[in-house]
Amino acid sequence: MQIRMVGTGSAFAKKYDNNNALIETDGYRLLVDCGITLPKALHQMGHTFEDIDAVLISHIHGDHVGGLEEFAFQMMFKYNRKPVLFIADTLIEPLWEQTLRGGLTQDPLNKLEHFFDVRPIAEGVETELHPGLKVKLLQTKHIPNKRSYSFLFNGCFFYSADMKFDRELLLRLADEGVKAIYHDCQLEAPGAVHATLDELLTLPENVQKITWLMHYGDAMEQYAGRTGHLRIVEPRKRYDI
Repeated sequence: MQIRMVGTGSAFAKKYDNNNALIETDGYRLLVDCGITLPKALHQMGHTFEDIDAVLISHIHGDHVGGLEEFAFQMMFKYNRKPVLFIADTLIEPLWEQTLRGGLTQDPLNKLEHFFDVRPIAEGVETELHPGLKVKLLQTKHIPNKRSYSFLFNGCFFYSADMKFDRELLLRLADEGVKAIYHDCQLEAPGAVHATLDELLTLPENVQKITWLMHYGDAMEQYAGRTGHLRIVEPRKRYDI
C-alpha cells in the first residue's frame, strides 16, 4: 500500500491544496476525500478522474467534498461511468441534502445514487474496499454536532482526516500495532477543531516517531526543525505504508 497526498494544506492554506490523498495497492487507486482544489491538483499530477477507482469521504466540509460535483459530472458526461463512493452510512443524507443537491440536481436526476455507486460503511466495522485494502471508520471529534470520521487502513495505518487532539486514541492505536499515523495539524495554537503541533509534541517519543503531519497552513516552512520526532508529509510524494 502506498499513499500520495494530492494536497497537504488546511482549509485556508493557499500553497498546498486541500488535504486529499491517493491510496494505491496492486493497481487500485482510492481517492481519500475530494476537496475544492482536488480537480486542478489531480490534473497537475497527471491524472484524470477516470484514473480513480473509488472515493472515500470523511466528512462534509468543502475542503473534503467540494470537488465531488465536478467529479460526478465529469464521470457522467465525459467518461460515461458512475464512480464508486464509499461513505459512512450516517453521512449519505447530509452529503446530498446539505452539499450536493443544489448543484447536481437536474430532472430526473435527483438523488445521490443517480450520480454515484454509493457503498455505505458502518462505523467500527472493518470493510474491504478492494482485495488487500480494508478500512475501519472511527468517529472522531472535529466540529460539535457534525459527524466526522478518521480511517484505519488494514489495521496498521491511521489517517485522521480532521480531528481534535485525542491522546488516548493515539496511544491506543500505537499499542495495537499501528505503524503509521497521518495526523492533521494546526501549527499555531489554539487548535479549536484540529490538533495543534504543541499538543502532538506531548506524545511519547515512540508515538511521535510514527506520526506524520498534514493539513497544515502556509507557514509550514517556518517550522522546519521544530517538530520533534514528528515528520511532515510532503505533497505529491509517494510513501510506502
